[in-house]
Amino acid sequence: MAETPEGAAAVVVVTGANGLVGQAVCRALRERSAEVRAVVRRAGAAPVLEGVTEHVGDFADEAFAREVVQGADAVVTTVHPMGSSREVQHEVGVVGTPVIARAARDAGVPRFVHLSTAGVYDRTAGVGDVTEDGALLPDGSGDYPDTKNATDVALAEVGGLTTVLVRPPAILGAGESSVWNALRPAEVREGSEPPANPDKTWAWVHVHDLADLVADVAVGAVATSDDPDRGPVEGATTPVLVAAEAGTWRDYLGTVAEAVGATPEWSDEPVWTGRLVTDRARAWGWAPRVTKDEALGELRQGLAPSA
Repeated sequence: MAETPEGAAAVVVVTGANGLVGQAVCRALRERSAEVRAVVRRAGAAPVLEGVTEHVGDFADEAFAREVVQGADAVVTTVHPMGSSREVQHEVGVVGTPVIARAARDAGVPRFVHLSTAGVYDRTAGVGDVTEDGALLPDGSGDYPDTKNATDVALAEVGGLTTVLVRPPAILGAGESSVWNALRPAEVREGSEPPANPDKTWAWVHVHDLADLVADVAVGAVATSDDPDRGPVEGATTPVLVAAEAGTWRDYLGTVAEAVGATPEWSDEPVWTGRLVTDRARAWGWAPRVTKDEALGELRQGLAPSA
């Protein structure tokens, strides 16, 4: 993986720069003095930050993709229309994301970082702890894991590109589009949350910590290696799990239910009680800074009636 010349600011393309993760990545990149090309679909949607330039277009359009990656040091892709139809998820993820990956490869971009998900792994009851080489869910497990898995496979087939698949579990962080801080709590408030075993592992990471790892990889702070446990493998695809201290479903749903005035329904069904092993991310120099108490406190405060 070619490194950015010493003293030169890295140029990083970020797709979905207006989303929860995209915005956090843009900020983390700026903290590392990178120049950011923020790709959005609507004018005026990119974060307003010094060193961030807005590029309006569709990253799945070959001409636009070639133009926006030219001369870049890294590309970060964060877009996946979770909750959309399977057809839309397939079109955006499986078909669209490899377009900008191929453009990056052809332009000689040294680093390609894709926001995947820990949701591609089998985390059924009895599986135990999960590492990067853990069993993946089979096709037919659901629109989201199926299309995320297929996107990862499609990116791995783009030869000659150094690709890192960052795989987070539940992503916490304040924001209107935040699934775990806003959208899921709205379902709990409406009473549509199904019964769950309170002892089920609730794996999570705060968006700021997630963005730190993504940004470090993008700017080349994590050097390549022939061993994925020491760094991304040059010219290959390397997955990396990123998660904070494990909690339980009681921690999360209990906090949300109390904040919105709901009563959770608990079950005793068999559930996954393992953990996501983050030794690889930590060996790359990453460590979470946001504790579970801090993350749940932010969640609780955001759901308070006076918030």
